[in-house]
Amino acid sequence: MTNGIITALLAGFGTGLSLIVAIGAQNAFVLRQGARRHAVLTVVAICAVSDAVLIFLGVAGVGAFVTAWPAALTAVGIAGGGFLICYGIIAARRVLRPAPGAALTAEGATAGSVRAAVLTCLAMTWLNPHVYLDTVLLVGSLAADRGDLRWAFGIGAGLASLIWFATLGYGARLLSGPLSRPGAWRVLDGLVAATMVTMGGMLLARA
Repeated sequence: MTNGIITALLAGFGTGLSLIVAIGAQNAFVLRQGARRHAVLTVVAICAVSDAVLIFLGVAGVGAFVTAWPAALTAVGIAGGGFLICYGIIAARRVLRPAPGAALTAEGATAGSVRAAVLTCLAMTWLNPHVYLDTVLLVGSLAADRGDLRWAFGIGAGLASLIWFATLGYGARLLSGPLSRPGAWRVLDGLVAATMVTMGGMLLARA
């Protein structure tokens, strides 16, 4: 039984990691917050706890309910796509018109309010329909195949999320030196803008 639990945990960990380790709006936002050393713990906690909640819902069988209401997923896709495009435009504006002393915000503490970071992080997490498709439906269905070990599978997926976001958020501090240069910071903002607009457009197209 112990071997079965460990196997289920590792399977869940691998599945969760494969789904979350990708270039996306949420990861780009966490990277940016980590590089700026602003509200990192809060952002990492929101992402990890949100994933844990969604994984719990998926393992508990809520995925079947979401599938029965495709209109709700479409509405979330439209709202999320619009949000990502707006955020991308803001990032693009920073590239074209960087604020005075913008390079210093990569290391400083005055990089915007914690409230703004929290609201942005919540929106990127809960308005992204891919989160429901991947975390709730896919993880939930894979966990169901494990039978009585489905919760071990879910815990493994949740641990993968926690470790990834913590690594991304706090590991980004290693980039604080290069990002102290205005040119490098504008490149990062350009990548963020391209990612946001592209993903937002894809969400709207699919919706």
